[in-house]
Parts: sequence; C-alpha cells; structure tokens
Amino acid sequence: MITTFAAALNAGLRRAMDDDPKVVLMGEDIGRLGGVFRVTDTLQKDFGNNRVIDTPLAESGIVGTAFGMALRGWRPVCEIQFDGFVYPAFDQIVSHVAKIHYRTQGKVIAPITIRIPFGGGIGSVEHHSESPEAYFAHTAGLRVVTPSNPADAYSMIRQAIALDDPVIFFEPKRRYWDKAEVDFDADALPLHRARVVADGDDATIVAYGGTVASAITAAKIAAEEGHSLEVIDLRSLSPIDFDTIEASVAKTGRLIVTHEAPVFAGLGAEIAARITERCFYYLEAPVLRVGGFDIPYPPAKLEKHHLPDPDRILAAVDRSLAA
Repeated sequence: MITTFAAALNAGLRRAMDDDPKVVLMGEDIGRLGGVFRVTDTLQKDFGNNRVIDTPLAESGIVGTAFGMALRGWRPVCEIQFDGFVYPAFDQIVSHVAKIHYRTQGKVIAPITIRIPFGGGIGSVEHHSESPEAYFAHTAGLRVVTPSNPADAYSMIRQAIALDDPVIFFEPKRRYWDKAEVDFDADALPLHRARVVADGDDATIVAYGGTVASAITAAKIAAEEGHSLEVIDLRSLSPIDFDTIEASVAKTGRLIVTHEAPVFAGLGAEIAARITERCFYYLEAPVLRVGGFDIPYPPAKLEKHHLPDPDRILAAVDRSLAA
C-alpha cells in the first residue's frame, strides 16, 4: 500500500508492540499528542499509558529510565523529540548504555532503541535541525542506522527493536511526509546492509537519510547529460557495509559521499579513508565529499544553501569525471 514515512514508522512500532509485550515507548508528548510528527499517533489509545509513556522534558531521565528498564527485561523505545535535544542524554548513552555489554563481559544486554528525528529541511529554529550521527557512530557499543524511505522505515524500526544491542535510530525529518509503496509482508534486507538504489557505471554516490532522494535526483539529471551514476543508500552508519561500496567503486572508479552533517570529521571522512585504502588501485579520481558547512546550523532562510542538493552533488561529479 502507499503510505508516508511517518505512517510506516507508526505501523512498525505497532507491529513490534503487538509481537512483544515487553516493548514500551517513552518520550515527550508521544502519547496523547502522538508525537510532534505524529509518528506515535493513536498508540497510547490502543496500548495504554503503561506502554506508551509521556515523560517529563528530561532527555537524560528518559534514557536513564529506559536503561534501568532494559536491565529488568523490557525493550524500551525512546523518542528524542528533536536531534539537538539529545545532548543532555549523551552521558547516559555513551557512558552507560553503550558500555554495559563490554563492562559485564556480555552478561548484561541493553535492548534500547533511541529514535532521533535528525537533519534539516523543515525550516525550524536552533537545535531542531542538527546531524549528530558521527558522535554516536564513533562510540563503540552502539548500532547506528537511518532509513531513507517508508519501506525501510517500517522494516528497520522492527529490526532495531528486536536486537539485544542498543540502536540509535535516526529519522530524516524532512522525509516524514514522503509517500511510497510499502509491502508489509516483504522480507527485509539485513539491517546493516547497504542498498544500491540506482545502477550506474561512471561514478558512485553514497548517501544516507535525507540526502538519498537528492542523490537519486542528481543521478536522473546526470543521465539526461549522458552520465551513468550509481547511488548507494548506506542505511547503516555503524557498522558500515563497506563491501557494497567497494564493489561499486571497483566498477565505477569514482566515489562521491554526501550527507547533511558538516564535512569536517563527518562520516564521509571515514568512508573516504576506508575506500581509499581498499580501492586504491581502482580509483581514477580522489574521493570527494559533499555536505554541510563547518558552521552552526543556519537560520531557516539560509538552510537551502547549507544542505547538499542535486546541484552541489553534480558539481562534485563533474570534478570527479574531469580528474
């Protein structure tokens, strides 16, 4: 059926709660309101306020409470209302949630899923349009994933909740209203596998989250100009499916990585370094990165200049092809 990204997440959460009575949702305004983006709409009505819990405005308390519940056998799903609000919970996530498995030599697990709407494109104010994924991908003990379309939103949230490891689940908020076909009975791709969403021979574009649609648009424009671009939806940010990227680069000889986060020390840097190591003799040009600028997220009127768009991606493609 055709559904929105947000509705697909709602369906995935509903299915996870139906499948396992230990799954509980926690967050600010997720119950009666149904969440700022209505991702949890009607779930409190259907499952009760003991399983869909409206919390105080205290992100550290939300994650800390979820951590305690996980140690007692529950599977909490926390919502951080906006990306920039996760920092008060940062200590809980990186010092405790991420460390417990190693600290106890595998005797204790923390099956916590932390949902974070992230990225720009909605014209919001300060602290509401950030891309903090590199912080968490850098932290051992966390899995970090992000769907880019409704079908993956449905399957990946269910997979994340079912894992015994903590998962940071980034949701590209500017895609909440995107619509696409979702087969709710289809077999899901493994959670940490990248997907080739457009085949090509001249260059590879790696994107994730909100930038995947921009990369696909760039590939369509390039095709009209006679260039064939392969687009990979990364899906998983930790671990990263380097095998899929390597296979593509071995074919195309060129790689452009795009993300909304600032280029400096972003995930694109790790991908560029790793692929340079693994594909040195295939590469016909340096790996290029297209991302946000190294500045605090700009005001809404300027964000269109900050976010990577098809024009900026294609400019990098032109540089690569000219090398």
